[in-house]
Amino acid sequence: MRLHAWQVALAVMLPAGGFAAQDFSPAEQAIFMADQLANLRPPSTLRYSFHKAGSLEAGFDDTVVLAFRRQPDGSCCTSTGEFLTGPRRLPLPDIDNAKANPVILYFLEHDIREMRRLTQGPENYFRKRIRMAVYQGATVAPASFVYQGKPVAGREVSFRPYLDDPNRYRYEKLAGKEYRFLLSDAVPGGVLGIRTHVAAAAGAEAGTPPLLTEDLLIDGADPLPRTPP
Repeated sequence: MRLHAWQVALAVMLPAGGFAAQDFSPAEQAIFMADQLANLRPPSTLRYSFHKAGSLEAGFDDTVVLAFRRQPDGSCCTSTGEFLTGPRRLPLPDIDNAKANPVILYFLEHDIREMRRLTQGPENYFRKRIRMAVYQGATVAPASFVYQGKPVAGREVSFRPYLDDPNRYRYEKLAGKEYRFLLSDAVPGGVLGIRTHVAAAAGAEAGTPPLLTEDLLIDGADPLPRTPP
């Protein structure tokens, strides 16, 4: 299957309705619409580590690899990707005319499928909640990261799509799930990392591990702290 990046983004994550620039929130623009691949010179390959941990179920470490090449007209980029490996591998479409880094959409698609697996809820419902949160409830704040041993400036976009969900009782354990997108133009592909985090249950003893954490991090970045600041 071969899709244009904008088709994938609009179909999966961007808010329904009109597509005028004023309809997009700052968070949407930062995550989905920025030209994050402007600093790539194809052919290029981006490699990310993926780490899952927490008390909910067994964790694992794996990898994500995205390859970029020029399009027939010489512009950037056509992308192909491998999100995780072996039985965990997520089948991915190639994307033509990519501007935003496809690793964001791939991570979210993985996340939505995991929410379905863990809760038996429908994928489209979780897509809608994330879409609404990015559109209405996300925060965008300046941030500093460490990449290849040096501090780099960027932005952090964070949101919790299920806190005010009237149906959260159906998956209460995961209702506090937080999403954090770590973005920097100083990092190839514009995405330093992505984290989802579900804290331990309220009233848990100090030192209790989080219920669930998934981290995607570009090679060369410092590890993320165990829990969000």
